[in-house]
Order: sequence, then C-alpha cells, then structure tokens
Amino acid sequence: MIKKVTFIFLVIIAISCENRSKVEKEIEQVEVDFEVLRFDREFAEVTEEGLPALKAEYPFLFPERFHDSIWIAQINDTIQHEINEEVITTFRDFAEEDELHSLFQHIKYYFPSFEAPTVITITSEVDYQNKVLLTPKYLFIALDTYLGSDHEFYSGIQEFLKKNFERNQILPDVAAKVAERYVPQPDSKTFLAHMLYYGKILYLKDLWLPEVSDPAKIGYTSEEYGWAGENEEYIWKYFVEREMLFDSDTQLYSRFLYPAPFSKFYLELDNEAPALLGQYIGWQMVRQYMDRNDASVREMLETDAETIFNKAKYKPRK
Repeated sequence: MIKKVTFIFLVIIAISCENRSKVEKEIEQVEVDFEVLRFDREFAEVTEEGLPALKAEYPFLFPERFHDSIWIAQINDTIQHEINEEVITTFRDFAEEDELHSLFQHIKYYFPSFEAPTVITITSEVDYQNKVLLTPKYLFIALDTYLGSDHEFYSGIQEFLKKNFERNQILPDVAAKVAERYVPQPDSKTFLAHMLYYGKILYLKDLWLPEVSDPAKIGYTSEEYGWAGENEEYIWKYFVEREMLFDSDTQLYSRFLYPAPFSKFYLELDNEAPALLGQYIGWQMVRQYMDRNDASVREMLETDAETIFNKAKYKPRK
C-alpha cells in the first residue's frame, strides 16, 4: 500500500511540474515593453547649470513648491555625494532589468490588462519606509535602501528592518507593490481576513516569482522560514485555542502581521519567533485552498476570508 501511495504521489508531482513548465513557456512569449531610467545616476552627475534640463526631463520629481536652492543644496551636499558613490558602485549595472522583465511577463500573463510601468531608480536618503513606490505610470526604486544589511549607512536601524536591505529583495518588494493593486482590501476587521489578505499577496508572489525562494518572498532569513515551518502546527493551535481567527482586535495585526523584531505570543519563545507569522499562516491557507479547489486566481482574490477558510480545510504541517 505504501509503495502504491508513493507512486501516485510521484505521478501527481510529475504532472504538476509538467503543467508549470508549459505555463512558463507560455509566459516567455508574453510581450512587455518598459524602460529603466537611471535618475539616481543623472542626479549624481548634474551640475547647477544642468539642473533646468534635468527638471524638464523629470518634472514629477521636482515639485514646484520647492525652490531651486533646495535642489542645488542637495547636489552639493557631502552626504548625498557619499550616497551617490555607494549606489553607483553597487549598481554600476542595473542587472535587475532582466528580472523585472520576467516579473512583468508573469503579471501580464495572469492579468492581461497590466501595463508595465517606466522604472526609475532614485536615491531617497535611505527612506526605508518607501523603498519602492508605484504609480499608474512609474515604478520608483530607491537603490540606497538595497546596499546590503551590513552597510554603514544603516547603523542605528533595527536588525529586523535592515536584514531586507539586500539587493535580492528588490524583486519581492516590487511584486508586493503590484500585488496590492489586485488584492482587495479586507472587508472585515477580523484577524483571519487580514491574514488572508497578506496570504493572497504572497500567493501572487508564488505565481510571479517562481525563481525566488520562499524565505525571500516573505522577507525571512532561511532560519526564520525554517522556524515557521517547524512550528506551523503550534502556531495554528495557538490561534485556534485562543479564538483569534474571528477576533477584531487590531492589536493582533501588530503582534502577528506587521514587521517587528518578533511575533508576540507573550511566551518564552517570543525571541525565537520571527514576525509576520500571521502572514505566513495566511499564505499556507491560500496555497491549500488553491490546491483543493477548482478556482482561478481572480476568483480566489475575490473570495471572502470565511469561504477560503472553510474550503481550504487547512491542515498545518506537523
């Protein structure tokens, strides 16, 4: 019996891999057209005399309420010079252009109306709360927030934040910003609804970033992701036994859904538990819902939290 079950399992895996391979070949044929503009480099090289021309090329980056003296001061600022040098050294070539092309192909495959934005690389004086900004026409990437977690610019910033100031987080951060366009905001304040909101975003990353590791998708180290997987059963049991799923206490968001040094179980294990464990469980639930139901991606995104909860029949890994 065990051999028969194993054989069936292997057949299912083989069929699944064949289907994924077919989809990836179709995605490779999707046409997307976009441009990468290195504003960070242009600003680093601009002179006071050349400022009017740069403003004319990028008027949306120079709000009229700010006098030219502000920009001239920034051009001559020694700290800005240091930022420029570090960014140009690290990102001499913006190799991420090919990766963004693949990401945009995947998005357009699942959402044909998607139009790839113009990508503009900038510096932001290490504004880590706005590493990536997306407008209908433009995608801004602040390269000075991706210089490596141990960079001297980030001294004084908490470890849980700067661990994701790595170059390999650009793609997951961009994917998350685009996913926010397609995932409806929760129509309920329950913890479950918000868990599944983030779970849907992470599931879109599964589809759009097949070459990116699961830890990178959620912003975990490999150790943090391993901890979440090993303790998935106990995390779920904690949520269920304390009747958290349908609780509308917004403090649960900061405890289990938002970036933080750790998740707050108020137990001795807190210092071991990575943040975002509510997102992690929501992600696994959406995965199981899609595995067990004949639903399209669009249908899943529009499905309410309680329905997904009931139809996923979620069972944590033991």
